[in-house]
Amino acid sequence: MTMEATSRSESNAIPGPPAVPAQRSPTYDTGWFQDKPKPETRASASTDVLPYPVSVTSGRTRRLRGWMITAPIDALALLAPLVWTLQYWKGTLAMAALTMLIFATGGLYRARRHISILDELPALIGRLLTAMAVVAIAATLRHDSVPYVAGFIQAVAISAGLVLAGRFVTRSINLYARQRRWVEHNAVIIGSGPIAVELARLVRRYPRYGLRFAGYVDEAPRRGAPPLLGTLDNLSAAVAMCEADVLILADPDAPEPALWEVLRRPDTRSLDLWVVPRLWGSRSQGGLTDHIGAIPLVQLRHTEFSGPRWWIKRTTDIVFALFFLVLVSPIMLLTAFAVWAESGFRHGVFFRQERVGLNGRLFEVYKFRSMHPVDEKESQTRWSIANDKRVGPVGRFIRRTSLDELPQLWNILRGDMTVVGPRPERPHFVEQFSAEHPEYAMRHRAPVGLTGLAQVSGLRGDTPISDRTRFDNFYIENWSLWLDVKVVIRTFSEVLRGRGR
Repeated sequence: MTMEATSRSESNAIPGPPAVPAQRSPTYDTGWFQDKPKPETRASASTDVLPYPVSVTSGRTRRLRGWMITAPIDALALLAPLVWTLQYWKGTLAMAALTMLIFATGGLYRARRHISILDELPALIGRLLTAMAVVAIAATLRHDSVPYVAGFIQAVAISAGLVLAGRFVTRSINLYARQRRWVEHNAVIIGSGPIAVELARLVRRYPRYGLRFAGYVDEAPRRGAPPLLGTLDNLSAAVAMCEADVLILADPDAPEPALWEVLRRPDTRSLDLWVVPRLWGSRSQGGLTDHIGAIPLVQLRHTEFSGPRWWIKRTTDIVFALFFLVLVSPIMLLTAFAVWAESGFRHGVFFRQERVGLNGRLFEVYKFRSMHPVDEKESQTRWSIANDKRVGPVGRFIRRTSLDELPQLWNILRGDMTVVGPRPERPHFVEQFSAEHPEYAMRHRAPVGLTGLAQVSGLRGDTPISDRTRFDNFYIENWSLWLDVKVVIRTFSEVLRGRGR
């Protein structure tokens, strides 16, 4: 049944994909670092996956997002004062940039299922007033002229009013396009219980949510439940087959660790993920709520190390590395001389070792040598040298103060590493820890770092790998530029206290 037919004649029957025989296709391996053949997306998928017709509309609009129309209209409204005067052009540009930044960080450009300007109005007004206050204070400090400041504030107030009017227009356009099914995104519901069935009914009956129901996916078929598009194990194949953009988690019959293992795979991380909270009255205070019908939804964000935030991080990495290479160059020269005095030129001042980086890529990390050289096998397979008698006084000092890590600033410039991220490990131990701790390999979703949240939290040396893994994955899932700043500040504190290895 097509979505158009469903919207005209909706019954109370349990919705689900047509129960046609499944067809087999080649195995689709979802390992982290293996090349994967792409499954057939329309005619077949793996066992237990049912073919389902692909929407022509969703295929055309799958790359469209609401912010693509909202953000340009916001920018035009904020820059509107430049049309009738250029007297305040600097303040107008500053107001536009600051407001859009505050909107973005406050979630006002994120996708919403329930569109209502009244829901957004308090957040919009509050953030507009914040931006206006900051820019008005700056203008007052720079200009002593009361008429000038008054005229600027008047222009800013007009642009703020235009932003609210523009939001009303863009929300009306988005809602109209959804109602006409000019824009829709294929949605797979993970779960097949009563809540999932009700969600599917609402999505199929009310196009204003901008979704097209594609099918259910669950751990296994439930008695009395609708037929499944596929099982959780072949979620990737099911998503590819129906070209889904959205996943909705609605009380699936699966343990949470297994569920998150599937959702963290690279081929599902790019999808919009929405969750129905188990305790409906337990929403956090603040922020914008969302819902489909009367069913509340919370959008989960996967941290993607790409896009504008990643380029900002990479730029700060380069600036940080260049600045500190110049700043600490005298210290590095003294350290190199001390290492040479202890071990001699025959062994070399620098130590190079193979480590595992982003997505399992191997690279050579640079360090000051802290002990007499060993053979390659011992270098790659010995876990700790903290109490090794071959570590001399200089070696112990540079390890305790982390001076041996300074050459890794060059690795940051090369792009092998970042300033903050999971610490890189040797291939031998990556293989061993990945076998013992399934979450360990997921650390390599992010670039490895000179310092990390686990290290500044006291997890260095002979500390449990499971604890380090949890801290590293917590950092990845909650990454932000401010979190990087906090880790760097705590790193300086650790170094000054001499809490190295």
